[in-house]
Amino acid sequence: VQLQASGGGSVQAGGALRLSCVASGRTFSRYSMGWFRQAPGKEREFVAGINWIGSVQTYADSVKGRFTISRDNAKNTVYLQMNSLKPEDTALYYCAADTYSCGTRRSPSEYDYWGQGTQVTVSS
Repeated sequence: VQLQASGGGSVQAGGALRLSCVASGRTFSRYSMGWFRQAPGKEREFVAGINWIGSVQTYADSVKGRFTISRDNAKNTVYLQMNSLKPEDTALYYCAADTYSCGTRRSPSEYDYWGQGTQVTVSS
């Protein structure tokens, strides 16, 4: 599985961005996807996950109500819509594929393929 993330950028607090991640190499609709982020000096953390069919979404408490994960299996793409952005959302955002689970998991170690990351910077 190859993952290509895009859509990052610089915005002011309160703004919005939509991240995209295009997958290739295996049948996209057969595995779960997740978004993670890593700020300088911090560990990589779970942001959101979605199951293979898109019927279940899970979120970190810090983004619940502001971010929305979705997927379009016809386009092999997973999205992360980020609204009401805060300076603490600043990080390198990664998409990841969990090809062993039909549900959503939160630990980075449970995801076996990763994209290259896209930078999100939110200024106050």
